[in-house]
Amino acid sequence: MHPSNALPKHDINHYLNLLDSPNHCMLASSPIVRRQQFLIRSLRGHHNRTNMERTLETKCANGTAAEADAENILRRITPALDPSRHKGQAGKIAVFGGCREYTGAPYFAAISALKIGADLSHVFCTKDAGAVIKSYSPELIVHPLLEESYSVRDDEKASVSSKVLYEVGKWMERFDCIVVGPGLGRDPFLLDGLFLVTNNLDLVKGYPLAVLTPNVNEYKRLIQKVLDCEVNDQDAPQQLLSLAGRIGGATILRKGKSDLISDGETVTMVSMYGSPRRCGGQGDILSGSVALFSSWARQQTSATDDSSNSPRNPMVLGCIAGSSLLRKAASLAFMNKKRATLTTDIIEYLGKSLEDICPAS
Repeated sequence: MHPSNALPKHDINHYLNLLDSPNHCMLASSPIVRRQQFLIRSLRGHHNRTNMERTLETKCANGTAAEADAENILRRITPALDPSRHKGQAGKIAVFGGCREYTGAPYFAAISALKIGADLSHVFCTKDAGAVIKSYSPELIVHPLLEESYSVRDDEKASVSSKVLYEVGKWMERFDCIVVGPGLGRDPFLLDGLFLVTNNLDLVKGYPLAVLTPNVNEYKRLIQKVLDCEVNDQDAPQQLLSLAGRIGGATILRKGKSDLISDGETVTMVSMYGSPRRCGGQGDILSGSVALFSSWARQQTSATDDSSNSPRNPMVLGCIAGSSLLRKAASLAFMNKKRATLTTDIIEYLGKSLEDICPAS
């Protein structure tokens, strides 16, 4: 998700209501709740968490991060291939993103979910981006339903919003998880996920199935907004813990040399593998990966729920799995391509990376 400049309140309210569906985000029926539904109800479910992994983590009082047992988590939450299952049971992911300038980002997120093992991957984008994204892969289901401000007159906004709401609403019940933000740009009729969250923290506050994956600048703005200070790299785990705790409920994945993950209760680190090549688009791979693994973690949590066990957050598990798999794939791609490594090369190694850790057979 990417921030943009402040916008008039009516524009914010327009797009915050875009994904108002029972499958998308929070509680009941106030304007705030409808805005919450725009962002994250695809991560629907409960707040129960199980001990399905041996992650090494710390509690709030400590504020230091320990390395996650990422490979074991990947093995635990990745579902077995079962010939008796039908299409869709291994994951149905939707990505809301893509405009005239940015068509690669939603593609990277959506195709990454497929490469890891999702059955279906949809992209909801602007009309200008639709044909381009369709041309990247016939595997994606592309819905060019969103509009940009240049094509909508002021007197048309209400009717266009209603039409988009109607068309999008017909699909929302079908998805296990929704990614909001890749390639939405800064158009005032679209807006972008992290901008909305940063300026409207109630969107995710108290909602345990929201995941934020800010880049460096987005994280800086979150810290300034929520904690009213600057980023402190010397005490990064404690600061992230404070940030997540202050927001309350959402899980935050802070990307860096070592990825840090916190839900406000624990801080976990993923530093395995990795690549020195920082080609653009890796954050989009991460968002698609985290979306699928989070939905898998929730399925496994529900299937193996045991209240006598120590709880674990399935969204944290999804973040650990997505982070570690991306790092392994990036490492393999760099071993072969070195400075020529591109995001598409990393995507091609996602399947092999998961197979190395969790063989399909």
